[in-house]
Amino acid sequence: MRNFKLIAASILAVLVAIVVVQNRDPVATHVLFASIEMPLAILLFITAAAGFALGVLLTLSLRAKRNQIR
Repeated sequence: MRNFKLIAASILAVLVAIVVVQNRDPVATHVLFASIEMPLAILLFITAAAGFALGVLLTLSLRAKRNQIR
């Protein structure tokens, strides 16, 4: 099962990398009151990294809560 997760994560990482490389056009991004222009690849990378970080934090939080219950 662990190998399956590793393979699935690797495939997902490769797919994200392909999408990021193919989208290099600049886009305007509005964040709160600021407007930032950056390549779409960087925006996609930031979004993917934020999603990964949130997933890791959620997993760690749930694991800590489960250990407290035991």
